[in-house]
Amino acid sequence: MPHPQASIAVIVVNYGTADLAVAAVESVLSRTHDRHSVEVHLVDNASPGGDAETLKLAAAQREWGDRVVLWLEDENRGFGRGNNVVLEALNQRATPPDYIFLLNPDASLENDCLTILALFMDENPQVAAAGAQIVRPDVGAVTAAFRFPGMASEFCEGLSIGGVSRLFASRQVALPADLPRQKIGWASGAAVMIRFKAAREVGFFDPDFFLYYEETELMWRLHKAGSEIWFVPEARISHVAGAATGMQGGTHRSKEQPSYWYDSWRLYYVKTLGLSGARRVALARFLGFVVNAGVRTLMGRQVRGPLNFRRDFSRFVLRPLFLGNPTEAHPSGRKAKMTNVAS
Repeated sequence: MPHPQASIAVIVVNYGTADLAVAAVESVLSRTHDRHSVEVHLVDNASPGGDAETLKLAAAQREWGDRVVLWLEDENRGFGRGNNVVLEALNQRATPPDYIFLLNPDASLENDCLTILALFMDENPQVAAAGAQIVRPDVGAVTAAFRFPGMASEFCEGLSIGGVSRLFASRQVALPADLPRQKIGWASGAAVMIRFKAAREVGFFDPDFFLYYEETELMWRLHKAGSEIWFVPEARISHVAGAATGMQGGTHRSKEQPSYWYDSWRLYYVKTLGLSGARRVALARFLGFVVNAGVRTLMGRQVRGPLNFRRDFSRFVLRPLFLGNPTEAHPSGRKAKMTNVAS
């Protein structure tokens, strides 16, 4: 394994975006990162098509050598477990890195992001994770810092009425895109630096999640352990929105949320609030949507929210919470283990 004394390990998990993933890696390799030694781990999550071959060819043609480790997986493990492949290997080293930096395959460093975040965390040992500012080429800075979600925010999200949302502004999950440096609830997993020791102490990513909410849940555990999460906008990345996940503005491009989004939503609340808390939050979200749908239908307007939300939320959230297995997860229908579940 290369760079046994590297202080920062960058992890890029690819699925179907090989060319963008190569650009993400190159954006890291093209910078010196001051005094911090950096290694890159590029995980291909059994992408369809020729992604694995594209990545191997790029490694050879660009002479990445031991600066980049390729992990060509034979199954799609999802985001958290894809990162865990690398994290568990790093944990076997006599000297693991000080920090890991999660970088989306459809993102690239816009400045000396790693140095900025690492120096901030060097100076603030109570900080377990620090998120970078995310900039989209088409719209500029976008939200990259968040509060933890809860009953009030979910009700407002379902209701989707501007006046009510403004009334509960202090409970809204997404923080302003132009937020100054400050402590937050959680940072976007598209560009976040995490203290390796802190992540190891709470158990890395929860393998029950396939995609979505896994970084929120990990940072919730870091927060519960007494660590701080910060937003550091001086560190910047450029992000092609939705290229890797199909999500834009919280909604899938198909307008219909995939089943594993609902699974992850449910798992997050079961694990952080327990079964009774998850049930209450689910009912609040569903009630908000039903009120929104009724009002907008009476007004002759289109109902806001993902396509088929009522059907899918009932099937993938309410039914498992009240009538089935609350931790049944995508993609195979297997029974997920109850790990890190709040009492």
